[in-house]
Amino acid sequence: MEMMWYVWLFVISFLGVSVANWIYRWRNPECKGKLPPGSMGLPLIGETLSFFVTSKSIDIHHFVKERMKRYGPLFKTSIAGRPVVVSLDPDFNYFLLQQEGKLVELYYMDSFAKLVHHDNMNNIGGYIHKYLRRMLLNQIGHEALKQKLLSQFEVTIDHEFHQWTKQPEVDVKHQTSPMLFDLASKILLSCEPEENLGQDMSKIMRGLMTFPLNIPGTAYYDCKKKQQKALKLVTQLVEERRKSYSQGSRKGDFLDQLVEDMGKEAILTKDFVHFIVFGILFATIEIISLSFNLAAKFLLDNPSLLQQLTEEHEAILKNREDASCGLSWEEYKSMTFTHYVINETLRLGNMLPGILRRAITDIHVDGYIIPKGWIVLVVPSALHLNPNTYEDPLSFNPSRWKVILFSKPFP
Repeated sequence: MEMMWYVWLFVISFLGVSVANWIYRWRNPECKGKLPPGSMGLPLIGETLSFFVTSKSIDIHHFVKERMKRYGPLFKTSIAGRPVVVSLDPDFNYFLLQQEGKLVELYYMDSFAKLVHHDNMNNIGGYIHKYLRRMLLNQIGHEALKQKLLSQFEVTIDHEFHQWTKQPEVDVKHQTSPMLFDLASKILLSCEPEENLGQDMSKIMRGLMTFPLNIPGTAYYDCKKKQQKALKLVTQLVEERRKSYSQGSRKGDFLDQLVEDMGKEAILTKDFVHFIVFGILFATIEIISLSFNLAAKFLLDNPSLLQQLTEEHEAILKNREDASCGLSWEEYKSMTFTHYVINETLRLGNMLPGILRRAITDIHVDGYIIPKGWIVLVVPSALHLNPNTYEDPLSFNPSRWKVILFSKPFP
């Protein structure tokens, strides 16, 4: 009996020491130099729960702001089981984003990578990002906007706004998503989307910004269900286009180009193309609808600015020889105050906590080291809401853009 007591004492002691050592190593990750200050939070969970708490403020996310005050503009943490360094240093952020392929590579949240194409997304992210950027600029870039898209946008938006006037009230975010989804489907895929699919895309976004726990009852589980429904429809569309393309039919849109490149780019497998189309539609409607919703709120909260915007558009209509003709490129370029409103909305509309990159080598900054393999969260709002850069940064003031001169671009 006494022997058994010693055995149990040894086992319990061994487990206690092992757990203590594991916790110590979790809180103090191995590094060839000095890590930035910060906390790795609880083992496995890290500080994930605090990070994903929804913020209703347009200010820097509470999770980031609180730790910036405590640790400074560069700190370490752990989110969704990944070691992360968060940077709010505008100069370092600008430098880092210029080092794509040298110091860092594109990185996606695990939930997004699994949603789009499992683990492949983070292995090929940089290449596919550049490829899609080039493709999309051909379809919706400056020349396309000037030659054909401006009129398409106007027709669709006018129709949607007319429908809004028949409703007692309008949920701008809810109503805008289907409109944008229709536009993206027509322009990029030359098709009419299924009703309610645009709203499903919006629900997917809400699930995406949660911990990737795929069990019934969680937001991510519901997100996956909506994704499977959307992906099934996208798969049917792509297969129909491949068939028609092989028979000589051409529409000259984004999907045609993808189908053509499937025979040239090894990465463009049949399955992956389905995920690309889904991802493009998803990103298009969600980011723009959020910006549109924010702009509407700012203008309704500031009647004088809304009046100034209205007067600018009424002046354009008044100067037309034919009031019924559509918006011209010259008129679009003359909308000075409108562009101020757009710039100010984008400055304040930090839709995501930050931009993710992964270190592909040890990065030295201010006496600290960001180890290879760690995730770097670049926070653009650190610049956008910096009182040293923008006077009264949380106020909506489009006129500030009359005098702002950029010394260098920043996302």
